[in-house]
Amino acid sequence: MEYRIEHDSMGEVQVPADKYWGAQTQRSYGNFKIGSEKIPKEVIIAFSYLKQAAAMANFRLGNLDERSKDLIGQVCEEIREGKLDGNFPLAVWQTGSGTQSNMNVNEVIANRGNEIAGKKILHPNDSCNMSQSSNDTFPTAMNIAAVCEIQDRLIPAIDLLVSTFLDLEKKNKGIVKSGRTHLQDAVPISFSQEISGWRSSLERDRELILATISPLSELALGGTAVGTGLNAPEGFDTEAAKAISELTGKSFQTAPNKFHALTSKSELVQAHGALKALAADMMKIANDIRWLASGPRDGLGEITIPANEPGSSIMPGKVNPTQCESVTMVAVQVMGNDAAVGFAASQGNFELNVFMPVLIYNFLQSVILLADSIRSFNDNCCIGIEPNRQKMHENLHNSLMLVTCLNPYIGYENAAKTAKLAYAENISLKEACVKLGFLTPEKFDEVFLPEEMAKEQ
Repeated sequence: MEYRIEHDSMGEVQVPADKYWGAQTQRSYGNFKIGSEKIPKEVIIAFSYLKQAAAMANFRLGNLDERSKDLIGQVCEEIREGKLDGNFPLAVWQTGSGTQSNMNVNEVIANRGNEIAGKKILHPNDSCNMSQSSNDTFPTAMNIAAVCEIQDRLIPAIDLLVSTFLDLEKKNKGIVKSGRTHLQDAVPISFSQEISGWRSSLERDRELILATISPLSELALGGTAVGTGLNAPEGFDTEAAKAISELTGKSFQTAPNKFHALTSKSELVQAHGALKALAADMMKIANDIRWLASGPRDGLGEITIPANEPGSSIMPGKVNPTQCESVTMVAVQVMGNDAAVGFAASQGNFELNVFMPVLIYNFLQSVILLADSIRSFNDNCCIGIEPNRQKMHENLHNSLMLVTCLNPYIGYENAAKTAKLAYAENISLKEACVKLGFLTPEKFDEVFLPEEMAKEQ
């Protein structure tokens, strides 16, 4: 491998000749060979918006020349286009402020920009990091990445599954089945009502997640090292937030209190709590679907779902609810990530939180896993859900909890006696009710109408 010599304030370092990073990136790369987890590309893309916006703000404020501003912007666009992939190798398990990743981006922009210019114009610190500190850029990149991934990736996935459930509601209207509580038989419910519960849960989760966007849109940039804004010109924070909004097409504002913005990560904790709520509902929905599809002969068998793969290496013909299992594993991971996010956010000692890389790594993993798993669940399972009408009808009319409709006519205690006798002697509710003398056969038939108990609107 060929190398070139780069230097920083600590001296000279050998860097691979085919990479654009510099000495500080190389030191971190060598010092933190821990795990396989790298700073997410979504954070690097967020940094590209941030660095371009900072250059625009510095230019507007008269502190950066136009050529430098344009070079920084051009390289940042290349980063977003994926042209510089492979130049951001640093581990999550680095300094807790993300300083080395901030410098990684600065060095790549400077070296690539100077290559474009054909001469040395940009400096990693003086040009690319002008008016900034790692302490305010990394939390800013975290929030940009969080907002963009939620709005551009997760919300569309939720909307897709909501649309599928709406279609299933319309398609299955009028089908009445047994409800279940405590995994026991309960009074009737229509299949469309059951689906509407899944759909409404997702709609509420969407609301809760979107409610976190406004707090996440307040950026630390401009606070520099400890929140005082040292070495940042007046108005830089507002101009930079304005430029980030222009570049991303999203609404960002400067945080009103930079001391809070540097050390507290409560906004990300709140947002991840909403992600955990979505994960909890996805766990419930996926479990409902695999229970309802259990069988095909010895389970509930009230619905069928697409058969995507062979389910066993030893049992021929077995098919398993693999998409449901994938969703529930993702839900477990998100719930675990929530603990990591909370613990990391609690480590805001004095003027800076120094658990930021692990926090945003887990946060973004949750967003991406939820979005991808919801799309897969929709495309490979939910759009193919079909009711087993015969099985639903059999289960409905076999349910002892239909006795509930007799309460107004024979009272709760007599209805309980009817159900217990029917169960003990394995006879129908009608036979038990008549045998106990509570109703005549004719009156029983008049008031016992299972399909009307669901009260479908």
